Amino acid sequence: MDVLGDVLAAMRAGRPYAGRTRCWEPWGVRFPAGDSACCHIVLQGACCLISPDGAPLTLGVGDVLFTAPGRGHVLADRPGSPLTDFRPVRDGESLITDLNIPGPGAATEMLCVCYSFDRVRPHPLLADLPPVIHLPARVGHHRSLRSTVDLMGDELREPRVGSEAILTPLVDMLLLYVLRAWLDEQSAAGATGWAAALTDPAIGTALHDLHRRPEHPWTVAELATRAGVSRATFAKRFVTAVGRPPLAYLTWWRMSTASRLLLGTDAPLQSVAERCGYGSEYAFAKAFKREYGIAPGRYRRKARSGSPTG
Repeated sequence: MDVLGDVLAAMRAGRPYAGRTRCWEPWGVRFPAGDSACCHIVLQGACCLISPDGAPLTLGVGDVLFTAPGRGHVLADRPGSPLTDFRPVRDGESLITDLNIPGPGAATEMLCVCYSFDRVRPHPLLADLPPVIHLPARVGHHRSLRSTVDLMGDELREPRVGSEAILTPLVDMLLLYVLRAWLDEQSAAGATGWAAALTDPAIGTALHDLHRRPEHPWTVAELATRAGVSRATFAKRFVTAVGRPPLAYLTWWRMSTASRLLLGTDAPLQSVAERCGYGSEYAFAKAFKREYGIAPGRYRRKARSGSPTG
């Protein structure tokens, strides 16, 4: 199981937006500070990112911009242009959006994706993401990312039968490629935090094991042995990179796995308990309630009724 892909699945909430945005000067779009991460790719023209705490960042054709959840931002042709709040037009529950801002000047076209993350119980990777990731267009760099952008652009330019089914995994791919590009850059620069965790062979091995077999009765000693380092070295490196001890992260991951099973399957509580490493339904319910503040059966019923689960 790929850890980065698994983390993304754990963070996912709701349906994403994906669309082509066409703006003619003068223009500006204000994106709210909500639960969504955004990816913007400039397809034609140029624009700039305007943030309240930094100088404008100019974006050209082929540039990719990622903004983390909780970060409001503005894209505009230039500072001082009139702003429009981001309210994409959606056809019912379709993930395809459309935003056009007419004007007398030159046109800018972008591919924009907004991806909702769970901010109630976010994965710790979210805390390590920078507010902005800028991947400038460079020949020969991030070829897989560019291919994904081309495929998305084709589907959004002219939606056809099957476009929704094609775009859904492409949105995931786009975000994964952006995060992987960021991890590669962080690794080259001497990564810390989760960037180090996912590129450190010892910690990466442990995370892979914990994600692949959350039901196993893991110990720090066993994880260290499988990672090929001493117990003390492993424990210190894990806490430094991940932000919590190995077994504390295991508990967090077990509860995240349990939540997904409760919401996405009809598995009996005893089966969910066993798949998350608990020998009895009682022990599982006690651990789940400690994490979520609600018993697992009630959590499932409330979520399916549309009531808040927290």
